Formats: sequence, structure tokens, C-alpha cells
Amino acid sequence: MLALAALGTSCFASVPVELDLTSPGGMHHVKFYGKKSDSEANVLCYRVDFNGKQVVEESQAGLQLDNRVWEMALGMRSLPQPELWMDRMEIDSVSYTRHDAEWKPLYGERSRVRDHYNGGTLYLSRKDGSNYRLNVEVRAYDEGIGFRYFFPEHPQAVFHKVTGDLTEYTFPAGTMAWAEQWAQAHFEYLDVNAIKKPVERALTLELPNGVWAALADADVDDWCLTKFVASSDKRNTLASVMYSPVDVVTYYATPWKVIMAADRPGDLLEHNFIIENLNPPCEIADASWIRPGKIMRETTLTNEGAFRTIDFCAEHNIPYMLFDWKWYEPCTSHDGDATKVIPRLAMPRIVAYGKEKGVGIWLYVNQHALQKQMRELFPLLQQWGIVGVKSGFVQYASHRWATWLHDMVRYAAENKLMMNIHDEFRPSGFSRTYPNLLTQEGILGNEEFPDATHSTILPFTRMINGAADYTICYFDKRLKNTHAHQLAASVVFYSPLTTIFWYDKPELYHGEPEMEWFENLQTVFDESHVVDGEPGKNVTMARRHGNEWFVGMLANNEGSEEELDLSFLDKDKTYLAYVYTDGGEEIKTATQVKCSYLLVKADETMRFALKPRGGAALRFVPADTQTAKRYKKYKGQTL
Repeated sequence: MLALAALGTSCFASVPVELDLTSPGGMHHVKFYGKKSDSEANVLCYRVDFNGKQVVEESQAGLQLDNRVWEMALGMRSLPQPELWMDRMEIDSVSYTRHDAEWKPLYGERSRVRDHYNGGTLYLSRKDGSNYRLNVEVRAYDEGIGFRYFFPEHPQAVFHKVTGDLTEYTFPAGTMAWAEQWAQAHFEYLDVNAIKKPVERALTLELPNGVWAALADADVDDWCLTKFVASSDKRNTLASVMYSPVDVVTYYATPWKVIMAADRPGDLLEHNFIIENLNPPCEIADASWIRPGKIMRETTLTNEGAFRTIDFCAEHNIPYMLFDWKWYEPCTSHDGDATKVIPRLAMPRIVAYGKEKGVGIWLYVNQHALQKQMRELFPLLQQWGIVGVKSGFVQYASHRWATWLHDMVRYAAENKLMMNIHDEFRPSGFSRTYPNLLTQEGILGNEEFPDATHSTILPFTRMINGAADYTICYFDKRLKNTHAHQLAASVVFYSPLTTIFWYDKPELYHGEPEMEWFENLQTVFDESHVVDGEPGKNVTMARRHGNEWFVGMLANNEGSEEELDLSFLDKDKTYLAYVYTDGGEEIKTATQVKCSYLLVKADETMRFALKPRGGAALRFVPADTQTAKRYKKYKGQTL
């Protein structure tokens, strides 16, 4: 239920103004209000509850600004300079709204998204002649809370230099976090007070009251990277750390801050569409040229290797091939020229052959060439017939480079180029607005051969942000995990552009029967569900594309006994389950993947003994009468 607004009353009067919101289904509750500090300064505070349990206890909100130089330049030299820009902000009023709509993304983990929230805006101003105003816009979804700061237009057009984010997050004592210091790092399981270096978002938290929570952001294309670190003077509190100052001209909205809470960690991932909802709708009028799919890298950088890889892709339903770095040289220098292909590659012949075979060509381009040549290069790549660009080692953290990077995606869209941003960049929903950005890295992926326990952490942490190019490896002997684990990872880690066979060559394939999994694998889905799991232990993901279901099960380094409740299937149908598990030495292939084909129904539960570092991949296809006659029913055996 929405609280009634007490309009036009100062937050420090006898009847203070508060913003009080509850989500449509009553799951999340948030309140913003004012207090006085010990020094009698005004402090903006907030708190968040989930199903009656505290998630964020009373915490500070707001921004720090340093506008002194601009104030002087515009003749506003008598304005007071409080220690904090927020110190003199007073709450004037509050307003409320409701919203309920549904939209259909071009692609995603689900084919329809409901955007349903109760909203409110808290209006603040300074009464010191500065004409400074600040709004706090808040949305309460059943999936979580989103809020951002909005600067109304200033009458003197004062530039705003934001130098700090005062937003803090105070949690119940004993709150633990799955933390990583950079986007491609390993995770540490830490008490929030032990986070001494800034850590990435999404930050997943386990509260002592049984609630799972995550801190994330949305709509960040004109801001800098923000991380979290333990407060130096407040227990159980995380402070916000801005990578750089941000210069703005009013009117202006900051990115959304997202606080999600749930009873189980899998719900955080299932509800990550809140981040999409907090981004603007698609800006591309005709997006018919944007086509998700699978992609394989060509590793030899030769014409012969390219033709063999294109043939392999065509034979195995892989619509894209990538030339990674060194197709132009030097690719890590400003002296490189990405408009010139190395002599041993006949790019026009390769692109033409790919088109003939139905395989589009992607090219890697490093930051150096993008910075120097992007305006010349992108139209040229379109002229060559290139369908996508994988950008490498791009700057993204400062305000300058964040805007540059997102403008790069916009310019790629103007030239009908799809994009994959690699290295440290993490998504915050920009692909809703510019869906030509199919995916990005920002993950400790398979090319670095992480162990299975790491794989079970990622779905409940990094994947909350959105798509991740995990670069699935398969035949490489350096793999730490089983091949069934690799198969399952390709559906657990959502990416509209799914890289498979990262270090592999076509000649490493020797007719392994489980190749049919990759041939039939889809990369976008109509619905997605986390059936089971917990970070560091296991995960089971089920995704539907049309009338088929794809399931991935990942064990940690120790292995696990798992049950798969098939109630997500249509109860009126019989399905043929294509099951891929680790068969061990009894399977006489290099990958030792056991392929089983069994008839199942929605009222059954399948049982699995996942090996250490193992997994299982399953595809469920409705079985017609003829198919049902050819296969045996599942009898409850452990697979």
C-alpha cells in the first residue's frame, strides 16, 4: 500500500515528509527520510525490507558535489560551502505513481518482460540562494528496489561536478558477501566488514536472517564505474566508490542503484530483468539485422584454416566465425592499422565463402584502433561484409571512457554491426536500448580454465548483471572440468552470442556423438528458471526455447547427488530427453560423454550422480507417436 504524501512540509519540521513505498505484491518495502547529524547537518537516509525482514538498515543516501569553481565563474561567489553538498538539502515534498506494462525484448532470457512497480519521487532543495535542487526517484518492484538521483534544470545553468557517491548500505551484523575485486577475478566469501578493497557489482550477499540480496546498477552509459568497499567508520556498512568524478549539465539523471532481495539465491538471477526495466527502450528502428547465435574462433589466421572452420560451422549449425587478434598488426599499438588485413588472409574471399555457407564473419579490434580509426573503420567493415566486432581491452571505468564506449556501440548500430565487448566491462542493461551489443565478457571465463566450484558461483553473482561471453572450451586438454560440465555451462551461462570451441580446431572433432547438443543449442529463450542451486555448491538451470527445454546441471569440485523435478515440462506431453552425462572409461571417446535417450513426463523426477567437477546437459523435445515407440521410458535410475 502506498503511503500518503505530506506535501510541502520540511523534513525537519514536526510532521516530516517521508517517501514510503511497498512493491505491488508486498515483497519489498523502502523508505526515504531526513535526519539531523550530530553537527546539525541534514542527512538523507533510507532503509529496505523484504517480506518484513531487514535487508538494508538505516543508511545514508546522496551525492557529494564540488561546484565552487563554476559558482565563482558565474558570479555566485557568496554561496556557502558546506562540508557536504547535501548538508543543506531539505525535503520539500513527495509524489507517487503506479506503473504496470509488458514489453517484448528483441531477444533475451525470456520473451516477455513485465515492468510493474510502485514509484515515488522525493523532492529536495537548498534554501541558501543557490537554487540547487535534487530529486530522488524510487521504484519498488517485487523483484527489488531501484533508485536514482535526478538534478532538475538549474536556472543559472551551473555545471555540476559530482565528486563522490554518499550512498551507503548497512546490513544486519553477520552479512556475508561473494566478492571479487575486478570483473575477471576469483571470488572470496567475506564478511562485509572484511571488504577492504573495492569490489564489483553485482555483489551478492547472504544475510543472517535467511535473505539473499544483491547490489547492482542500471542505465550507466553516462557515468563512471562504481564499486563497494567496507566503510571506515560504520560497522556492517558498504560505501560507494566512484572511479572518477562525473561532470554533468542539468537536467540530468544518475544511473539506477538496484537492491534485490529473495528467499533463495536463484530468484536473484530469475529476477534480473529488473535491470532491463530500468533502462530505456530500444533505440534501433529496424533491428532485423541483429541475429543472436553461436560463434567459433578461427585460430590459424590462414585462408585454409578459415575455409575449414567455415565448413565446420556450416556443418554443425554455428552461424558465426571470429578472427580474434592479429588479423591486423600490430593490434596492441597506436601504430596498428585495422583497415589493412595481414597479407596471408584474403578477407574478401573468406567473407564471400562465409556468406555462401551461411556463416557470418566477426573481427576483433583492439582499443588502440578503435580510438584512432573507429569513424573510418566501422563503415569500412560494413562495406567488407563483416557482421560484428569484438572489441578488446577497451577502457570503460572513468566517465570519459564510459561515454566513449557506449557511443561506440551506438556508432556500430549506425553501421549495422553487432558487438561483443571483451575484458573487464560488465553490463547494466544497455543491450535493451542498443541490442546490437549482444554480449560482453566481464567474467573469469573458460579461456582461463577456472575450476568447477567457480562455475557454480557465477550464476548467482556475475550473471545477475546480464549476458556473459564465457568462451566455452571443449577439446582442449587443459580443461579442469569434465566435458559434460562444459556442455552444461553453455546453457547455464546465458549469452545471445555464445562462443564455443574457443581453443579448438575442426580437426580435433572425431565424430563425438554429443556434438548434437551444440548443434541444437539455442542462445536466446522464452523463459528461464533456476531449478536449484547455491553459490559454490551446485546449479541447475532450465531454459525454454519454443517447445523445447534445455537444462544444464553443474557440480562443484566435489561432485553431488542431484534430483531434477520435471514439473516445468508441459504436463500433457511426453518428451524425449536427450541426456549427456560423464560416462567415464566405459565410454570409448576422447570426451567420455555418455549419451542417453529416454521418454519422460512432467510428473517425474530424474536422478543424477554428478562426478567431481562434472555436470549434465539435457534437451527435452516433445515426442510424437513414432518417436515414443522407438525409445524406452525413464525408470527412475540414477544417471
